Amino acid sequence: MTVRQDVHSAGIPVLCQSCEARHRGVCGALDPDQLVALSKTSSRYTIEPGAELIGDAETVNSYSNVLSGVVKLTKGLSDGRQQIVGLQFAPDFLGRPFKVESEINAEAATAVSLCSFPKASIERMMRESPELEHRLLKQTLKELDEAREWMVTLGRKTASEKVASFLLMIARNIDPATDPATNSTSFDLPLTRADIADFLGLTIETVSRQLTRMRTEGVIRIENNRHVTVESLSRLERRSGA
Repeated sequence: MTVRQDVHSAGIPVLCQSCEARHRGVCGALDPDQLVALSKTSSRYTIEPGAELIGDAETVNSYSNVLSGVVKLTKGLSDGRQQIVGLQFAPDFLGRPFKVESEINAEAATAVSLCSFPKASIERMMRESPELEHRLLKQTLKELDEAREWMVTLGRKTASEKVASFLLMIARNIDPATDPATNSTSFDLPLTRADIADFLGLTIETVSRQLTRMRTEGVIRIENNRHVTVESLSRLERRSGA
């Protein structure tokens, strides 16, 4: 019997073979030799919710792939106030290449698994691999498009549409098991009610009221205050004003 070897896994480190960042993230641009070289300098971490990953104005020494969980990005003001400006999910790339200092705070919103590697290693590979640089550019442009779309959400949508848009974003990005037959899915909210309110520019009371309204109308179910089941993604999308 002839055994055929998958060329996509030939020579690839074991830890990389099942990694979503290799299949869908930036590491998918690397050939097996580059993956081996990068894996020798990389480390995997499990981060508890609430832990800071990157501080504002902190010297950048490493970058990471988000393997699982949700990362909360915030910008701080001089008086201590903060604004949530984005969320990152697997297999997003955490960090900005060629930056000396970070201009944003990154915090684990949930338990987060990261694969981290030295700044020098990834920037060297970017010079050697145009495809890697291209993938990072595509992620940057994707985040720019999402930021523009979120400006519309914050500036023009109603409170009900904002909360529905938030739930739809989580449902699409947290990669839950979706039932294609019923178009339903479920997930745990990665943010507290206070954080959701901050992210959407609403009060906590308004967020709670809109969640209760959607639950009453059968758009969602909520268990244990955080576990959300979306009965129909298409119905939620219509509620978001999309």
